[in-house]
Amino acid sequence: MIIKSEPVSAESERRDDKAPRSPVTPAEPASGPATGTGGPLRIDAPSAAGAGRLGFIDLVRGIAIIAMAIFHGAWDVGALGLIAHPVADLPGWRLFARCIAGTFLILVGVSLVLANRRGLKLRRFGRRLAMLAVSAAAVTVVTWFVFPDAFIFFGILHSIAVASVLGLPFLRLPVWVAVLAAIFCLAAPHFLAGPVFDAPALQWLGLMDYAPQTNDYVPVFPWFGCVLAGMVLARLAGLQGPTPRLSLPPVRARLLRPLVWAGRHSLAIYLIHQPLLFGIFWCIAQAFGPNLPGPAANFVETCQEICESGGTDTGICTRACGCVVSTAKSQGIWPHVLANQLSPDESDAYQKLGGECRAQAGEE
Repeated sequence: MIIKSEPVSAESERRDDKAPRSPVTPAEPASGPATGTGGPLRIDAPSAAGAGRLGFIDLVRGIAIIAMAIFHGAWDVGALGLIAHPVADLPGWRLFARCIAGTFLILVGVSLVLANRRGLKLRRFGRRLAMLAVSAAAVTVVTWFVFPDAFIFFGILHSIAVASVLGLPFLRLPVWVAVLAAIFCLAAPHFLAGPVFDAPALQWLGLMDYAPQTNDYVPVFPWFGCVLAGMVLARLAGLQGPTPRLSLPPVRARLLRPLVWAGRHSLAIYLIHQPLLFGIFWCIAQAFGPNLPGPAANFVETCQEICESGGTDTGICTRACGCVVSTAKSQGIWPHVLANQLSPDESDAYQKLGGECRAQAGEE
């Protein structure tokens, strides 16, 4: 999550100022791209005093980003009607998603401690924060066009950017203060939520009386508590000092290197994988139609009968009705369609997407 520095051992750190490296002595191998004042900006991994620490954290982050891709793929096939039930409605998958988000945010806390163990570097911190902010804004803009009724206004990237700023004071405050703050953040939605926080401008806090309609929601409360927990763990382990009391295990296995690589490039993977997966599954849904038993199947069957009664080709009707289902799901109005409880605005959107799907199906 920060600019990566060249890894050095704890012993070499202690003698840096006394014994400069000889120009004929080979440089110690780094665990990733070489950096310096002109090196590449890293926003997905902390600076570390040793390759072991950096590699292990990258490994955990890599596992988390792969798990996130699995969840997003399952969400896509549900939203597009390729499976019977959207996975977001299943408790096991919701727990899976929360564990993924929690892992990322705990690593943010650990990274924040490691990145600033020798003091806050404002220029580096500002560059990292700017890249996070731009990426988060891009997610908001794209999802505004793709899912206008459920766009992402405060997802995981927004949360990481805000938490990176809110966590700075806790780098120097006593550990027990961070522990109490973490407990407060985790518990706040259970005792502090109320109508006073229902204003749309305060939704990022997570203290409303209602659940906002969005495809990714990681508000400050309770999720900043996970970041603080990561900071506490890193500080208790002594990872913030130049000579840590606890060293994380190095990653030496060749089979784990792809996961380490994924962890080092987690931001790029995050930004790319979901559009790619959604595009692939959307094409499959358009080519083969949805596979929807139960109420959805009944809807498609009725839709096709009405469509074909007007003399429209069967293939066009099949594609158009499948498009209506997948688009209604992606816009978040599918449950209201099945329950026949569309609001006036939703009804207008539903009629519009019906015409668009019919026109699109006729062109194929």
